[in-house]
Amino acid sequence: MEQFPILGVPLHLSADYLGWLQQACLEGRGVQVVTLNAEMVMQARQNPALQKVISEAECVVPDGAGVVLYLKLHGKVVKRCPGIELAEKLVQWAESTGKTVFLLGGAKGVCEQVERRWKQCYPNLRIVGTHHGFFLADPTQTQAVADKLKAEQPDIVLVGLGVPRQELWIAQHRHLCPHSLWIGVGGSLDIWSGNKERAPQWFRENNLEWLYRLYREPWRWRRMLALPKFALLALGQLFKRRGNGGHPRLPD
Repeated sequence: MEQFPILGVPLHLSADYLGWLQQACLEGRGVQVVTLNAEMVMQARQNPALQKVISEAECVVPDGAGVVLYLKLHGKVVKRCPGIELAEKLVQWAESTGKTVFLLGGAKGVCEQVERRWKQCYPNLRIVGTHHGFFLADPTQTQAVADKLKAEQPDIVLVGLGVPRQELWIAQHRHLCPHSLWIGVGGSLDIWSGNKERAPQWFRENNLEWLYRLYREPWRWRRMLALPKFALLALGQLFKRRGNGGHPRLPD
């Protein structure tokens, strides 16, 4: 897929991310999927390790409205691809094709809640493993997770450890299942489990999901400060580009 830089952070351009990932899964091509939004772009600019992971990921999708607007300002019209929806569609596809899924992350019991709810919606879905996300400080649990992944070789691994922890962890451990689709899903597990609600449709359709999230979780306000910074940098780069007739480039 063609790459395009978002303030120096690469994103892949596609009219059909789902189809591309389905084909990769059928062919056994290992893929790390990064769901890029403005907040992650700003983190990557300050975190070389995260920047490297995103640069090396095979599929970086435009999860956030700010990223989509940035692309539009630069003449690239791409539909927003929310990671939660992309993962849900892959789960539905997995049920119909017999592909297997592994759930990793969230508080204790959350993955099991997701499994029970999904079994009601997708009775033929094969979930081959679950584990909570509070294992990183425990070498015994970490090894148990690694052993389970290596033994099961799931086709799709959904990892909800939060940004940037999940992206870094996937990059370090994807060798355990080299033919799998690895997707960082952030807080989606809490929504799938029923413990939290996603923004209503109107907010999603009008690119205001971030506002609803801030309303429900006001402690996020510090993280949201990345959004105006992203906007200012994006506008500054646009004016500079128009001034010199050039195009944004990835850093050498």
